[in-house]
This record gives sequence, C-alpha cells and structure tokens, in this order.
Amino acid sequence: MMLLSQARGLPVVTLAEADEIGAVRALTVDAASGVVTHVRVRGRRSRRETALPWGALHALGPDAVLVRSTTAPDASPPHHDLLGRRVLTEAGDERGTVQDAVFDPGTGRIEVVRTTLGDVPADRLLGLGDYALVVRAG
Repeated sequence: MMLLSQARGLPVVTLAEADEIGAVRALTVDAASGVVTHVRVRGRRSRRETALPWGALHALGPDAVLVRSTTAPDASPPHHDLLGRRVLTEAGDERGTVQDAVFDPGTGRIEVVRTTLGDVPADRLLGLGDYALVVRAG
C-alpha cells in the first residue's frame, strides 16, 4: 500500500527509453468508483502538465513511476485535489479534512481516506468536487 502524498514528486520515467519526462504533481481520484484514474505529471523541461491515464502506467513504486506511453488522452476528467479537501456527509455534516489516502499502487484502488477526524473506508466515498469530498454517513 502507498499514500497519495508519497506519490507526489516522484520522477516519471518512460519504460522503453528510461527518459525522465517529469514528476508527479497529483493523482486524480474518482471518488464514486474509489480509484485513481490519472497521474498528473509536470514536465521536466516545459513545466507543462499532462494527465496520463492509469492504464499508461507500468509500475508505481517508492522511487519512481514507470510509464508505457506518454500519450495523453484527448480529454481527461477534471482534477480536484483530494488532499486538504473538506469532508462532508451527504446530509452536509462536517467530517474533518482529508490528510491523506491509502491506495494500492498496482491497481489504483483507494483503500481508506485518512481525515482529521479518523479514517473513512473507501466504500463510503460518494463524490469529490471543488468544495468537498462527500461521504456516506456511517
């Protein structure tokens, strides 16, 4: 298992050429399905940001991210940073702030979201937007 915060800043390297193309800026999470869908990469030379789909990854480890392809899709989903986001229940009750999230680096599946008021299992995640992470009251 790995924390989202541990992935930030990791070098992103192409599998075939071993060329460092940039560093992980953030991971895009689809809260409704509980998975990481894209890796946001800030370019090494251009500082341009690219959103690579999770399927383009070969491996994500503690030292680097290896990618099969650097071709970004035509359209990537909007990115809302999970870290630091308010947590609300579907009824609007405050449940703290996201400190981090534990995910499986092999599949991208979120296991648990760590908040200032305790852990929230991934099966309680409903959605993530500009304002908050919405969870099922438990």
